[in-house]
Amino acid sequence: MDAQKLVEKLDKSVLEETPTAAEAAPAVSEERFEEIVTEALDGVDGTMLFKMRIDAEGDAEHVAAASVGNGDTRHFLILSLPVAGGQLRVEQAANSKSPVAGIAASYAGLAEALATAA
Repeated sequence: MDAQKLVEKLDKSVLEETPTAAEAAPAVSEERFEEIVTEALDGVDGTMLFKMRIDAEGDAEHVAAASVGNGDTRHFLILSLPVAGGQLRVEQAANSKSPVAGIAASYAGLAEALATAA
């Protein structure tokens, strides 16, 4: 599946899962963020590689890196959600300006090497 189509499919699947800021959503916990990301990735057979919270310039957000597909069809995605609540944002790691995007593919390679060595 094309990377852009994956992003669009994920965007559609999370519309019902994440409240908009206008709905005055409560703060999103790390556990809830993980649930949202896992549910979204299940719809495209994706795997969350890692997640973290980034606090930059007073704006805190949860960020996760994910892998979808295998081999030549493998794509890396960045999923982010403000801690204050809002809409889950999904973007291709290759097009993302997030500092997390640069480490997604490296992390996946490291995880695979460790799994093979174990």
